[in-house]
Amino acid sequence: MEIYMRCNRAVQVVSFAFFVLLVSALVAAQAPKHEKAFWRSIAEHHYDVPNGESASALAHELSSLLASPDPELRDDLGYSIFARWIGRPNILQPDDLRTLADEWAGNLKDGIGESGTYSVLKRSFSALCLSLLADRDAKTPFLGASRYHQLVADATTYLQTERDVRGYDAKLGWIHATAHTSDLLQALAASPMLTPDEESGILKAVEIRLASAPDVYSQGEQDRIAQALLAVVRRADFATDSFETWLTSIQAADKEVWEEPLTPESLARYQNHTYTLQALAVRMELEPDSTKIAALRQRVLGILRSR
Repeated sequence: MEIYMRCNRAVQVVSFAFFVLLVSALVAAQAPKHEKAFWRSIAEHHYDVPNGESASALAHELSSLLASPDPELRDDLGYSIFARWIGRPNILQPDDLRTLADEWAGNLKDGIGESGTYSVLKRSFSALCLSLLADRDAKTPFLGASRYHQLVADATTYLQTERDVRGYDAKLGWIHATAHTSDLLQALAASPMLTPDEESGILKAVEIRLASAPDVYSQGEQDRIAQALLAVVRRADFATDSFETWLTSIQAADKEVWEEPLTPESLARYQNHTYTLQALAVRMELEPDSTKIAALRQRVLGILRSR
């Protein structure tokens, strides 16, 4: 019996030691291999891939920086390096880009529902980097139809469900989930693969986002939303009836604001609608001559004049 107990304890000790080694290995595998100075050096050298390094491996590591609470790592380095590498044709291969697309699309759901935590950083900057991929795909396709349509669905869902709508934070820098997701939708709307149902889905997602924001946006979000809306409206296959339906819904929601006791939330909704329509009218005015856009702009201006 004593021999059995000694053997059992020995097995437990060995098992625990193996567990510690396994956890240590996993932590080491997930930890960044390069310090901030390495990434700074890339930015300082025209964003070229360093000699002896693999762009594919670096991209995987760089992706982890998008969740960093350090704004230099996340934004000035992580996002900025991706912007150059994705924008240049011969650095990341289509397989690399598809892998990143799948990873970042998954990140949109990571911690969703939280507000005021760090988890929004990964979601928001994944959306921003996805906009880089969508922009490249619109010019040089690599996503494929299935992955593209899933990304449209993921983006519209994320715009509607993100609860953390902070803009700029003195410590964390830009958070800006609403603006970044609008950038993604704007890029997706440039693709010939976008369907009429998806066009309507983007308008609906914007409507829900504006209706559910707890505060008035003050960090330029309305202009980014307006650019996403305009990217849909300017499409040759866009049915103006969809835009009229959207405007009617906005007007109905705003009418309710004044028919019920005012709350900070209802007033924020009204103001966000107003500022978004103002931004949209300005963006439409800047468009090249288009009979369709001009007519829709007059409709938007008519609503603004009635306020």
